[in-house]
Amino acid sequence: MHMLRVVEKFLRENDIAPTKFGRIVASDPRLVLDMRMGREVRKPMQKKITQYIKSYGQAEGHL
Repeated sequence: MHMLRVVEKFLRENDIAPTKFGRIVASDPRLVLDMRMGREVRKPMQKKITQYIKSYGQAEGHL
C-alpha cells in the first residue's frame, strides 16, 4: 500500500494522468488502476517506479 501512496502523491503533485504514468513506467496503462484495486507490485516494479519518480524530479528540478 505504501507504493500506491507514493504514486498517488506523485501524480497529484505533477498533474500526470494515471494511465500515462503506467504507460511510461511499465508499458501498462492499467498499472495505477490495478494498484488501486489491490494489485501488489513486486520489487523490480517498485524499483522502476521509484527510479522514474526520482529521475522526473531531477530532470524537472522538483527534488
